[in-house]
Amino acid sequence: MDNNKTLTTIKSDLKKMKTINSNIEAAKFDLTIIGAGMAGLSAALFATNRGVSTVVTGKKSSMNFATGLMDLMGVYPSGVERNNPWKAIETIRNDIPKHPYSFVKDDYIKESLLEMIQFLKAQGLFYKTNGEENVNVITSLGTVKKSYLIPESMWKGVAAFEQKAPSLIIDFSGMKIYSSKQIVSTLSDSWNKLQSVRIDFPGMEKLEEVYPEHIARALDIEANRIKLANAVKPLLEKGFISSDFNNGSNNNCGEIKFEYIGFPALIGMYRADEAIKHLEQLLGISIFEIPTPPVSVPGIRLHEALTQGLLKNSDLIYEPEMVESVQRLEDGTFRIKIANSMAEDDIAQPFNLTENKDSTIKDVAQNSKKIIYTRAIILATGRFMGKGLIAKRTGIKESLLNLPVTQPEERENWHHKDLFNPQGHPINRAGIEIDNMMRPLSNSGEPFAENMFAAGSILANSDWTRMKCGSGVAIATAFAAVKSLQNVL
Repeated sequence: MDNNKTLTTIKSDLKKMKTINSNIEAAKFDLTIIGAGMAGLSAALFATNRGVSTVVTGKKSSMNFATGLMDLMGVYPSGVERNNPWKAIETIRNDIPKHPYSFVKDDYIKESLLEMIQFLKAQGLFYKTNGEENVNVITSLGTVKKSYLIPESMWKGVAAFEQKAPSLIIDFSGMKIYSSKQIVSTLSDSWNKLQSVRIDFPGMEKLEEVYPEHIARALDIEANRIKLANAVKPLLEKGFISSDFNNGSNNNCGEIKFEYIGFPALIGMYRADEAIKHLEQLLGISIFEIPTPPVSVPGIRLHEALTQGLLKNSDLIYEPEMVESVQRLEDGTFRIKIANSMAEDDIAQPFNLTENKDSTIKDVAQNSKKIIYTRAIILATGRFMGKGLIAKRTGIKESLLNLPVTQPEERENWHHKDLFNPQGHPINRAGIEIDNMMRPLSNSGEPFAENMFAAGSILANSDWTRMKCGSGVAIATAFAAVKSLQNVL
């Protein structure tokens, strides 16, 4: 492509824009982040905090399926749980030189996590750490996992487990998959002062199935919290009844008072901190949340805090549609086409830069596509669920630019024959390679572009689900990408 053709393309787009609305200018940004998951939203936070004009593109992410925990590094080598994530990261850098953490120094990791914690705190979402160490968090299966950044709503569960304190684990009739009885049964060998109970959630007694999101929104309302407290109070009055004490008699008086209540993680959606404190006051006992299977209310809280906080407190533009194509222009910038999910034509439609930043962008013309011109890109499209990677019979492909993907040479080597192989499946380490500035590499081994960067789970050599490092990798690599970005703008 020559310069004249590039100029002609831009003029054609601008002409189409003016035919729609002569008051709209071309959408031009310093940075376009492709992907609206943890890595993409983290990059948006770090970029806007540094004054970079930024647009984020992408459909609603898989964060709603996440527990809300932010793991830094919980397991390495395979099957070995780590109390100190920093030592595990140091080991991984030696063992897997191309792991994403190998491209991010510890100072950057710590700075990125601190910046994230402070931002979320400003949005009313509180996270806690135990200094340099991981902590033990109870899961919905009754197992215990190592994690680093913990929602404050779950923090007292860490203390209850450590103390093995008398605790009542509650769930609600109609909840699927989640079972307080299973949690207690699994933990009973190491924690013998646990008791489970299933109760009806007030107002939902006749429902065959109840949904975590509905309960969470209900508990944002004070009157519903009072009703729930009234349902729980009689259970606390009975106290913990040990098997030794309750030896076949009809005595309902427990010899030990409960010190904690563990609820499924749905105590409030947008006012969780207020809801938990109010229930603690009503019941006179410490409360903690236990992560639930998807859909996860803490994951929704995290996603909402990031998106709404960024739109409210920065000049970020968020376009909740998928990128259709990326074209690198002769001058080194990029032309990005956003596909409207209801598009029927190919009219180039810009963003309205005067639109209220508290809301997402609305089309000026219906059924149109949008064009962005951007000086730099951060690729945070994720793996298969986010459609950053696409698995075909001929191999794994990167979806937008056909970047080379590190993967097993043969398709039959994607998985081990044993589903539960302790080493994990090779396909989980597939992804794109980067250089020391977080730039994706081309087939020649050189950066694909000086002003294109990548972050998050699309990066190769990180089996993040097995290593328990998903959020840590997403946040840290997003931070490193933005720091590198500043050098080229």
